[in-house]
Amino acid sequence: MKKHIVTIAGRPGSGKSATAKAVASILGFEHFSSGDLLRKIGEEMGLDILKTNITAEKDAELDRRVDQRLKDIGSEQDNVVIDSRLAWHWIPTSYKVFLDLDLETAAKRILKGIDADRMESERIPSDPVQYAQLLQKRLDSESRRYQTKYQVDAYDQSNFDLVVDTAINDIEAVADLVIRGYRDWLNAE
Repeated sequence: MKKHIVTIAGRPGSGKSATAKAVASILGFEHFSSGDLLRKIGEEMGLDILKTNITAEKDAELDRRVDQRLKDIGSEQDNVVIDSRLAWHWIPTSYKVFLDLDLETAAKRILKGIDADRMESERIPSDPVQYAQLLQKRLDSESRRYQTKYQVDAYDQSNFDLVVDTAINDIEAVADLVIRGYRDWLNAE
């Protein structure tokens, strides 16, 4: 039986959180962000997000905490939209969405909307090209970690029910595409 869970994955800056919040609001669902949870865990350890990801390559406890929360949501909850790189893996009965975006465009978007505290705490360069390189390091770290721990490629678009290029769609269009796809998916059975 299909659960009323939408999982939204994608590259940094692709609009995962904004899309998930918009979709949750429109559908009247709860919103959960595994990135926020991981960031909070890292902050508690005094780490920025890149160092948190690198630490997670060696310290299984970080991922275990996030993964367990996702598994719990998948088994205990309904009517939720989750933005997470791997929620689709832990909740295979969800409607799985991937948001795609090239890293330089992502860097420009993130830099435009980021606050000074996050720039400082995560040591984010103000140059989009340099920041795109930092984002690539983060993606490489995540890819190694996910491949080693779970034997999955979080960026393989064949894992998803819907793939949206957010470089050519604004947030309203992306949310609309996700909701239409989700409703079609629900009605397919």
